[in-house]
Parts: sequence; C-alpha cells; structure tokens
Amino acid sequence: MVIAELIIVAVIALIVLLTVVRSVRIIPQARARNVERFGRYRKTLEPGLNFIVPFVDRVKAQIDLREQVVSFDSQPVITEDNLVVQIDTVLFFQVTDPRAADYEIVNYILAIEQLTATMLRSVIGSMDLEQTLTSRDKINTLLRGVLDDASGKWGIRVTRVEIKAIDPPKSVKDAMEKQMRAEREKRAAILTAEGQRQSQILTAEGDRQSKILRAEGDKQAAILRSQGEAEAISQVFGSIHRNDPDPKLLAYQYLQTLPQLANGAGNTFWVIPSEVTTALKAVTSAFAGADAPAGGTAAPGMAESAAVEHAAPSAIPRQPGVPEIAAQQQGQPEVHPASSPELAADPGQAIQASLTPPGSLNGAGEPFPSRPQP
Repeated sequence: MVIAELIIVAVIALIVLLTVVRSVRIIPQARARNVERFGRYRKTLEPGLNFIVPFVDRVKAQIDLREQVVSFDSQPVITEDNLVVQIDTVLFFQVTDPRAADYEIVNYILAIEQLTATMLRSVIGSMDLEQTLTSRDKINTLLRGVLDDASGKWGIRVTRVEIKAIDPPKSVKDAMEKQMRAEREKRAAILTAEGQRQSQILTAEGDRQSKILRAEGDKQAAILRSQGEAEAISQVFGSIHRNDPDPKLLAYQYLQTLPQLANGAGNTFWVIPSEVTTALKAVTSAFAGADAPAGGTAAPGMAESAAVEHAAPSAIPRQPGVPEIAAQQQGQPEVHPASSPELAADPGQAIQASLTPPGSLNGAGEPFPSRPQP
C-alpha cells in the first residue's frame, strides 16, 4: 500500500514538473516567437521569461529581429541598347513585425530575392550600358524604394540594396579597354604637347630676358665707356690749356694726324682742312727759327712774316695733271714733286709740296681724288 502511494506521488510530481517546464519559455534578446492556441495565433513572445498554457498553446519557430544580409546570385539583365549584363546584388533587411513575417508570406527571403530580380530588370531596362555602369547609386535608390514598399506588408523593412558587380559581355569589355587605352594615350599626348609648349615658352622667355639683360649691360658699358672717354678728353684738354702749348706743338700734332687720314682701305679722296696751311706756316717758322744765327733771336712778328713769305703758294712747283697721272698708271716712272731740284733749297716748300696731292690746287683745302697706286 505504501509503495503504491509512493508511485502515485512520484507520477503526480512528474506531471507537475512537466507542466511547469512546458509552461515557461525564455526568449533571447532580438528574437521573437509566435504562439498559437488550438491552431490560431494567440500572441508573440517577447525577449525574456514568458508563460504559456501547456498542452494548449503551441510555440512556433524563432524569428530573428536583427538586420540580415542576403547575397543573391547574378541575374542576367538586358539593357536599353540590347546588351546582356550579369548583375550581382546584396540586400540588407530587417523583420519589424514577426506576426506578418510568419503569417503574411511563406518564405520572405525567396520573395525578396525574386522581387529584387524583377525590379532590377525593370530599372536596368530603361538605361543603356554607359548609364548602367555609372549610375549605381541611382539603381540602388530605385530598388530600395520599390522593395521597401512591396515588403512593408510582410513585416520586413529593406534598409539597403547594393549592386555588387556588373559584368558586361567579353566583347564589350575588350571594346571598353581599347577605348580606355585610346583615351589615356590621348591624354598622354595632350600632356606631352602641353609640356613642350610650356618648355618652349619658358625657353623663349629666358632668351628674351637674357637678351634684354645683355643689351642693358652693353648700354651701361657704352655709357661708362663714353663717360670715361669724355673725362679723359676733358683732362687732356685741361692739361693742354693749363700748359699753354705754342703753335709749333699744334703744328706737329697736325702733321702726325695727316697720315692717319689716308690709312683707310676704302678712302678714294680726302680733304685737307684750311688749318693745315696755318700749321705748315708754323712748321716753316720753326725751321726758319732754327736757321737763324746763334748770336741773336728774331722777333716773333718778323719770324712769322718770313715764314709766311717763305711758304707762299707761288713757290710750289706745278703738280702733275690727268695725263701725267695716266702715264704713271701705265708703268712710267713717277716723279714726286717733293724730289724736284727746285724745292731742295727750301725745306718749307719741300714739305708743303710733298703734302700736296697730285691734281690739287696747291693746298687750297678742296677735295681731290687720292693718288692712284702704280
């Protein structure tokens, strides 16, 4: 009897324990479970400790409320210009209503995948290949808006749709690579030409600046050179005036200058200034002063008068004319007036006659042609 009572108590305790275990449900955080009573939706269990009626309520599978990521396989899509491209998409979604996600659709993952493929074909079909490759943000925005509206009644919120890859046909890839290569070569050629242009501009600018600086240097050098010559001439002129030179020195300077007038290679005629006659008179007076007796000195006025009379133009012999010059050019002996016996006695006349070119008017100071070379 006692044994039977113990068995009954153990069975009752087991039933109570089983009832308690089946009536308690612990739900993790960000999870949810729907409860059905006699096959009808009763409630949704929240995270934490929940109690149900055992043997009456049935708890369905657990639903994840966190944001989920689903990567779909590549889908063939035809663009507006009739090119088939393969597009891979990545979908981010979150279950916001566990009851709708469990009872409004059988498999919401499959539904979202098919809806994404359908809307992707609709969006890409209105774009050409160039727009498809460069408008990923626009495609993502359109897909997200359409999927969010369609999946809202399923208790699902689509947070983001991303285009993972767009693969055009191989022939199109080859054409795009050739186009890209040609574009890069074009840019390289443009950059090379621009570099050469800048180089030439900088080189020309440098040459211009160097020429300007060189011209400025030559200008300054010429100015300094002229200033130096002017100062030298001024100093020489001042020294001459301070030393008060006599006419003999000036006449000697005239005689030294005359040979330099005829040294030019291109000179065909030259002009003897009238001051040469005065200089010759001064030289003649100097020779006359040298011939005077040692015991006495002549007065300056008398010496100048004697020099003028001694160097009169009438004492100069006749100069050869055009026929005589022509005979000299043909190889006949040339007779210089300075070698005439008539002038040997008078040194002044000899000097003046030797300085008078052929065909001149006896030192009149007029231009005449230079003596031709034999």
